[in-house]
Amino acid sequence: MSKIQRPNLPNSLTIFRIAALPFCAYALLKSGGDDNNWRIIAFTLFLIVGLSDILDGKIARDRNQITEFGKLLDPIADKAMLATATVGASMLGLLSWWVTGIFLIREVAVTILRFAVIKAGVIPASRGGKLKTFFQNFGVGFYILPLPDVLSLPRDIFMGIAIYLTITTGVDYFRRVLKK
Repeated sequence: MSKIQRPNLPNSLTIFRIAALPFCAYALLKSGGDDNNWRIIAFTLFLIVGLSDILDGKIARDRNQITEFGKLLDPIADKAMLATATVGASMLGLLSWWVTGIFLIREVAVTILRFAVIKAGVIPASRGGKLKTFFQNFGVGFYILPLPDVLSLPRDIFMGIAIYLTITTGVDYFRRVLKK
């Protein structure tokens, strides 16, 4: 009989990220997305969840607590957060559905590919992939956060970079796998 291990801190933070998503969605969708205070709360909650992703990775590396469970669950938590934010923002008309579609199709395709090649080893996220995640998360966040109209152009440029990185890193990921 195998011994059940106590969850380590990085894995607990990953579980927290997933468990917090319904609260993020609730805050975003509260009052039909028309209450700026709730949108600010939603942005703050998504920010906390996103920062916990950075923290769990740093702790796992620094304490040598990288586990198979964490390697599997961490990217799922990332995708779940992105899906919650983009679908919620699109439902409220804050973000175009085609942007949500590009993001989610890329993430699902890469996740399926990861599972298909998992026996050969996990392909680590590239610098571009990490940059893509940063631009996606803040890009969507800037649509959730009620910003003054003067910031629409910078917000849209930020999102344009996120879309570009989403597509190019997805293509790059498939290329790296096919080269193996």
